[in-house]
Amino acid sequence: MRQHPPSLSLLLLIIASLYFPGQALAKEKKDDRDTSAVRQEETEDYYDRWLNQDVTYIISDEEESVFNNLTSPEEKELFIEQFWRRRDPDLRTAINEFKEEHYRRIAYVNERFYAGVPGWKTDRGMIYILHGPPHEIESYVTGGTYHRSFSEGGGSTVVHPLEVWRYRHIEGVGDDIILEFVDRTYTGTYKLALFPDEKDALLHFDGYGLTLSEQWGISDKQHRPSLIGGRSTAYETRLHNNNPFQRYEIFSRVMVPKKIKYKDLKELVKVEIGFSNLPFRVRSDYFKLNDGQVLVPVTVEIRNKFLSFEPDGDVHSARVGLYGVVTSLTNKFIEEFDQDLVISFGPERLMRGLEGRATYQKVLLLDSGTRYKLDLIMKDLSSNNIGAVKHGIIPPASMRQREKLSSSSMLLSNHMQELPEAPAQDQMFVLGDVKIRPSLDKSFSKGLPLGVYLHLYNFGMDQASNTPQVQVAYRISRDDEVIGEATDSRGESIQFFSDRRMVLLKRLSLRTLEPGKYRLEVEAWDQIKDVRTRVQDNFQVQGS
Repeated sequence: MRQHPPSLSLLLLIIASLYFPGQALAKEKKDDRDTSAVRQEETEDYYDRWLNQDVTYIISDEEESVFNNLTSPEEKELFIEQFWRRRDPDLRTAINEFKEEHYRRIAYVNERFYAGVPGWKTDRGMIYILHGPPHEIESYVTGGTYHRSFSEGGGSTVVHPLEVWRYRHIEGVGDDIILEFVDRTYTGTYKLALFPDEKDALLHFDGYGLTLSEQWGISDKQHRPSLIGGRSTAYETRLHNNNPFQRYEIFSRVMVPKKIKYKDLKELVKVEIGFSNLPFRVRSDYFKLNDGQVLVPVTVEIRNKFLSFEPDGDVHSARVGLYGVVTSLTNKFIEEFDQDLVISFGPERLMRGLEGRATYQKVLLLDSGTRYKLDLIMKDLSSNNIGAVKHGIIPPASMRQREKLSSSSMLLSNHMQELPEAPAQDQMFVLGDVKIRPSLDKSFSKGLPLGVYLHLYNFGMDQASNTPQVQVAYRISRDDEVIGEATDSRGESIQFFSDRRMVLLKRLSLRTLEPGKYRLEVEAWDQIKDVRTRVQDNFQVQGS
């Protein structure tokens, strides 16, 4: 193949690089600096876009303030990771359902509600991102004749292009929420309307589009709320729930992300309170999710006799506020949560109910190689009594091992139920498709079976059948003497297995045991690898 001689410009460039190497090197360094600057600018753009576009409607003021004070990309990446983790509805799954749904909503509104600006910037986009799809949409694409319901005052008018969204319930706002979006410019720009008559195209035309009260002479069109700064006649307020203060309240609340409710309890954690007149118990358990993460169900229990029950309609109720915050040993924020607890009994069950206990559970997703602190504050909202507990969360070192046969925490319970399938959403006391409520005092009635629940990890699998071969022995002892043993060599207590975990579920009868203290030991023997692991716990038997 014939080769063409180099061009004159190429020869000049080669000669320049030979005779002026310093200038060529300087150009190379300048290019490196330019590339670095571009990368830094792209990184800054990414974080700015995440804050001011991706999560602008769901991030709290406090979170935004913290994020803006971070300086390094590493800190911001960790913050973003924790931001999504705090909103994950089911920490037991590898998928963050909240995050996936959030970005699905953004993609949907950008495609559906574009109006000269991206859909996420529109009012409809904002409401959809915050609250999801409405249960019902009534659309007037080109406007036209509109027959008011009696609740709106009745009568007919002509409206601008309009969409009416109905939500059966919006958390923190209320039930049966109706939102109207009006395109008064006929450009596809729908704005969230504060008053019902903002959609009325005949609003400023005297004698047209009158309500029934205006036709009857009871009220005047000029007195409509949107024309006089939000005031309405007493008749209109009674007639169709047009109280402007209610509408202002709904209008503002639908645009606010959910915030921590119990700020006062949060402040108590910061001041290290030294008193506690509301005793409660805390228990944490550990279940391996993968090689780097562990699920930690935190169970809180309080005796009902410590709570104040007050008349509440046909029942007596106690109301409790709970706030918790997880930090590392270096006081690095990890996660916070709060919850309302309501315990109610009818008059005929109140005395017996006071002898029982109320329980709450929060599942945390944490790194398996890190120690944490959990601060919990509980407040009786009637008596204002407050309880405080500091609890260490220390995932076992075995959770990080890949080869050695190991186990999770062992849960003992007399409330254990297998479900037809795993719930679609996170529920308290549910692990997979098993609902189990751990007993914090580990005291059981001999009239009920003792439920035993635990996971096994790192067991062998038979190459031919692709099944495990694990023999499990359940031993009950008293004063170091074994008084009862049940051995499962056929896998009857294996409720579920995969190549990553095995779930053991066993019910042990306590009928032959006398009241007193006992110890339960569960020994698992992996016959393929010929290795064993043991887990044990104490429990107490009460009379039937």
